[in-house]
Order: sequence, then structure tokens, then C-alpha cells
Amino acid sequence: MMPFLIALQFLTTFPIELKQMPSKQQNAQSLLFYPVIGLMIGVILFAIATLLYALPVILLSSLILVVWIWLTGGLHLDGLADTADAWVGGFGDPERTLKIMKDPSCGPIGVLSLIILCLLKWSALYVLLQQQLYSALILFPLLARLATLFLFLTTNYVREKGLGSSIAEFIPKTAAIIVCAVCLLASVYWGWAGIICAISMTGTLLYLRYKFIQRIGGITGDTVGASIEICETVGLLIFVISLFYSVQ
Repeated sequence: MMPFLIALQFLTTFPIELKQMPSKQQNAQSLLFYPVIGLMIGVILFAIATLLYALPVILLSSLILVVWIWLTGGLHLDGLADTADAWVGGFGDPERTLKIMKDPSCGPIGVLSLIILCLLKWSALYVLLQQQLYSALILFPLLARLATLFLFLTTNYVREKGLGSSIAEFIPKTAAIIVCAVCLLASVYWGWAGIICAISMTGTLLYLRYKFIQRIGGITGDTVGASIEICETVGLLIFVISLFYSVQ
């Protein structure tokens, strides 16, 4: 139960209080529940879309996006902004890139990345809701949180001190692989659009991993957060786009 509560506390704004300090093993095991938290977020978004279906689509898509951000506390958006700032300001230098990521302030590139991502996500949400495919809202948060599992399983964590390094050491590898496989198979429920969405998100994640290794030799908490946001948005966009091409 503790690993689930750790994941719920870290990934959402739900008022969760842990009765004791979690161990390194429990922190690592909490990663297995990240897709479950994504599923919970998706179900909440699906419920809102279903209950408020009578609202104009433009208003409903805005409400869902705001709730989506609120549920996560903007945690992954913060990682995206820090990563974008560091990637541009780092000028290809690993040490400078990592140093900028630690800076709590958000530069113009970080702000621009947030605007672009939220605009793309809102536009895709608008089209998805217009097509009344409310159940698909469950898919994107679920699959995107597999990014954390995949990156910690396959990629070096570059900061020696901190929570991420202990998670990378104690993550249950076999269980993590099973969770990833089951979640990817779940995309079949949404037909070809779901399968294409899962493939596109996997391809995006592989590319991001390659770029992270190329620049800084691995991952940080910020790059993992950025990966979740980027994969979520790519999956949503590809899902919506594939709907129109499958009709032709």
C-alpha cells in the first residue's frame, strides 16, 4: 500500500500524508504504480467529459485541460520548462545543461515551451471532444507515465545524490517490464487509433532517451517530467490525426 500512496502523493495534488518515511525500496516500487495514477487521472477526465457533455466543446476542452494540469500540480510542466531552458541555454555542454536545470527560475524558452505544448494539447482535446471520444482521455495519461518506468529501467540517472539514484538502484525490473507490456496492450481497446498512439508515444520516448544520453549521458527528474508531458501531447495529437486519416 505504501508504494501506491507514495506515487499518489508525488504525482497528484491529492492530500496524501505518509505515516512514516518511505524506504529506498518502497520509493522504487512506487514507480510500478505510476501508470495506475495515470489511469486514475484519465478516469477523472473521462468522468468530467461525460458529465459535462452538454457544454460547448470550446469550454469543455478548456475545463478538462485546467483540471488535467491541476491534478498533477504542474509537476511535469515544470520539468518540461526546466529541460527546455537547459537544452537551449546549455549550448551543448553537459555541465552547463545540468546547472541550468537546477535553476528554479523559468526563462523565455521554458515559458514558450509551455505555451506551445498547452496550445497543442488544448487543440487536440477540442477535436477529440468534438468527436465525442471521451473514453480516449483514459489512454494518454496512462501510457505517458510508462515513460518513467522505461527511462529508469534503461537509462543512467546522472545525479549521484538524490531520490532518483536510489530509485534506479532498487526498481523491480521484472515487474516493471510486465507493467509496461500490459499497459501497451491496453491500447488495443481503442482500435487502430490506440495502437498508432502507443507506437508514436514509444517512438517519441526512444528519441528523447537518445537525446538525453547524447547531451547529458542519461536522465534527471526534469527530463523524466518533460518526457511525460511530451509523450502525452504526442499521443493525443497522433490519436486525433489518425481518426481523420482512417476515415478517408
